[in-house]
Amino acid sequence: MNDKKIFLIKDKKYIIAGLVVFIALFTFPFWYNSGKAAPAPELKLTEKAKAAKECVMPTAYMRAEHMQLLDVWRHSVVRNSDNIYVNPSGKAYTMSLSNTCLDCHSNKADFCDKCHDYASVRPYCFDCHIDKPKEIK
Repeated sequence: MNDKKIFLIKDKKYIIAGLVVFIALFTFPFWYNSGKAAPAPELKLTEKAKAAKECVMPTAYMRAEHMQLLDVWRHSVVRNSDNIYVNPSGKAYTMSLSNTCLDCHSNKADFCDKCHDYASVRPYCFDCHIDKPKEIK
């Protein structure tokens, strides 16, 4: 046998042990955190939101589906010029992120940003709607 084959045969156990250690260290963050989720953030409601006691839709729906609702609103307002939304309980709301949603949830950092950061999403809604003054009607 030549020297190269003797080297590989003699050091086979060290090579395998090194690979096992490397794989264990490389995958450690994945298997260590498997099954563990970060706790959901505590949201702070404004006094106006607490006083209203209800949102456009029930809380569970809004947590899961608010972006779909906002997309429907945007489509209705921009494409159909329809700006009144009537929820299942019959209450009417103006379809406006700035004037309806952000009227109660004006604490963007303590309400919107906490959940969006937790879910690792970057909505583009606030590119236009956060710094706009409220419409006067």
